Amino acid sequence: MTDTARQATRLDAISGHYDRWLLGVACALACLGVVMVGSSSISIAIDYGVGPFHYLVRHVAFLAVGVGLAVWLMRTELKTVEHYNHWLLLGCVALLLAVFIPGLGNEVNGARRWINLGVSSFQAVEAVKLLYIIWLASYLKRYSDEVTATWSAMLKPLGVAGLLVVLLVLQPDFGSLSLILAITGGMLVLGGVNMPRMFGPVLVGLPLLAVVAIAEPYRVRRLTSFLDPWADPFNSGYQLTNALMAVGRGEWFGVGLGGSVQKLSYLPEAHTDFILAVIAEELGFIGVCTVIGLYAVLVGRALWVGLKCVEMRRYFAGYCAFGIALWIGLQSFVSIGVNLGLLPTKGLTLPLVSSGGSSVLMTCAALGVLLRVSYELDRAQRQVARLRGEAMQPSTGVPPTAQPLPSVAKPAAAASSKAARGTSRLRQRIEPVLGRTGA
Repeated sequence: MTDTARQATRLDAISGHYDRWLLGVACALACLGVVMVGSSSISIAIDYGVGPFHYLVRHVAFLAVGVGLAVWLMRTELKTVEHYNHWLLLGCVALLLAVFIPGLGNEVNGARRWINLGVSSFQAVEAVKLLYIIWLASYLKRYSDEVTATWSAMLKPLGVAGLLVVLLVLQPDFGSLSLILAITGGMLVLGGVNMPRMFGPVLVGLPLLAVVAIAEPYRVRRLTSFLDPWADPFNSGYQLTNALMAVGRGEWFGVGLGGSVQKLSYLPEAHTDFILAVIAEELGFIGVCTVIGLYAVLVGRALWVGLKCVEMRRYFAGYCAFGIALWIGLQSFVSIGVNLGLLPTKGLTLPLVSSGGSSVLMTCAALGVLLRVSYELDRAQRQVARLRGEAMQPSTGVPPTAQPLPSVAKPAAAASSKAARGTSRLRQRIEPVLGRTGA
């Protein structure tokens, strides 16, 4: 066996570790969700005559399936996921079209957002968020230089997002379409897109988004009730006024777990969209700050993992981490803002905490991908550390300068050629060689 083959074998034998911060925070949020869904859903379940623990059992069942899905993705190589990127994009379109098929799509309160799976309904857009992020991460890896330098490469993902937005308008689902547009813009910026060139699509898209927002009377009522919910507290401002009363009643330390009054058929959707208001009432200001802190750690750590991946030229992994961080960060920000009266009422769940089978399943799947990113990053760092140690203390008679370069780093000529060709701002700032970074 040659020295190069032995070196490759040694590198392949090195394994990585999953990021403990990501895993710990995700488990903490999931446990908090189980407790709060159980506390907030008993009264609603009794009102519907389905047993006091119906929604809790349902939530735990979906969480168990989601954990299984996460474990499967944690054990799947990212290169395998990336290989199917085009099929994932087709899956996005197929899922959003499936809700309009008679007999397959379900209509609830005038909206067609769910696919009937027999035993349960699945909200298609929840899967679309993850599939779209993976496709966009693959696109940015393959066309990073072109996205920065040309209009056509930058507009292609915006065009795909526009197609998804049209399908979401037909459902309608204004909250999810806004989230997808925000994720697209955020990933393009983190992917190194030319910022002045982004202003054109933004200036065109914002007026169109405003027109969509005011096209439906119920959306206009939500906007006006958000500005002054007490003007009509028993109609358009009913949800927000009850949420604010729950928040105010909690004060510093809350009334105690299970002691909420607003969840007793006063606060609509207490176990889903407005679960944070119940947390505020039962656990108080300290409880709300704890929830916000957990999301801040989760999102911040995901962004840090993504940045480290980009530094090591693992661009697909890095962009996946960026996209998942944007998704969880933006959705939790909107959900918290709605509950606290800082944003207009919008039906977005609190990731991992709110009851909702589709949301729980796909958030677990996204965290599985994120943990896989952290695993492969740690494995690559260990491989580089092994090679650097061997270069400093070679076991053979070959001088360190004559030893083969590691498989995780490109030869100097290829690296310099790629650096010269690349125009991405991230690539200009960070060009690592054997784990070291240079301008």
